[in-house]
Amino acid sequence: MSKEISVVGLGPGNLDYMTKAGIDKIKNSEIVIGGERQLEEIDSLLNNQYIYIMKKLDEMKEFVLRNLDKNIVFIVSGDTGYYSLLTYLKKSFPEQKFNVIPGISSFQYLFSRIEMTWEHYQLCSVHGRENDYVEIFKNSKSGVVLLTDEKNNPIEISKTLVKNNILNAEIIIGERLSYKNEVITRFLVCDYKKYNKKYEMNVTIIRKV
Repeated sequence: MSKEISVVGLGPGNLDYMTKAGIDKIKNSEIVIGGERQLEEIDSLLNNQYIYIMKKLDEMKEFVLRNLDKNIVFIVSGDTGYYSLLTYLKKSFPEQKFNVIPGISSFQYLFSRIEMTWEHYQLCSVHGRENDYVEIFKNSKSGVVLLTDEKNNPIEISKTLVKNNILNAEIIIGERLSYKNEVITRFLVCDYKKYNKKYEMNVTIIRKV
């Protein structure tokens, strides 16, 4: 086993929202592994660490196996416990103990910005996957939180809701959350045509009204 493998949640993006424990772990590491965007975000925290840009999971696994004598930190977006790389790492290195440092997820940040709580919302993702969010919304108490992608974007989600005669919903879209140029857009689902544009990296809330 390695000296230590840590998995650190980046938070919504801006380092102001990253935990001190996570920042300290990165600064004291020997190898930092992450996607290109995540590594760009933490560039100011790096000094002499070896940087590994993750592209293919099997190649990354082989790299880790060759460097188990070093302190390794994985950087993941948002929180470590919500659709993160942690699941894959646990399966790939079953004998390895991980030091997991959580972060603020994008949806947690968005709820804070709109001054709402999220305990009665259902969480799911349509980022690179399919989910029956229509049924999930119908069965929810307050609504649904969706991680989106280019295909399953806020406008396509709105179209699907309208096609299923769900009009009692507000769409709340958070783009570039935590950055200076963040944008939060809100509209009733029946008005989606007025807001038809390309939305940048975002999280979407479907709120019952």
